[in-house]
Amino acid sequence: MPDRREFDHIASYNFKVEIDGITTSSFLEAEGLESITGVMRSKDGDSLTRRNQPGQTTYANLILRRGFTNEANLSAWRSAVIAGDIQRKSGSIIILDEAGREIMRFNFFEAWPCRWKLGKLSTLTDSVLIEEVELVVEKIEKG
Repeated sequence: MPDRREFDHIASYNFKVEIDGITTSSFLEAEGLESITGVMRSKDGDSLTRRNQPGQTTYANLILRRGFTNEANLSAWRSAVIAGDIQRKSGSIIILDEAGREIMRFNFFEAWPCRWKLGKLSTLTDSVLIEEVELVVEKIEKG
């Protein structure tokens, strides 16, 4: 297979998540790689034209979903937050090519879990139980 070209589309299904340098168990979904810069509108003197200036940049929360396991790392981190011990961690969402090689990464900083959710339990289906954790982040940058 030829090497990847700069303009080749990147698949969304091949990625991994690292938190504090440790690759966590496989996540099924990761979303929230988003930054938003506010707009400050102002007027100069008697000018009838409004000027738009960049304001503060904020980052969306990251939402990670995976099949529920007995792995205790995420639940222990969330439990620490609930107990008042905010442990801020950095990490990366790493996008891989078809051979499992890194194409690019998005680094996040000062993250902590603000929400945890366990999916619906039901005897009417045979699907995997899904665990969801939401991380507040201070900054996301492409690395």
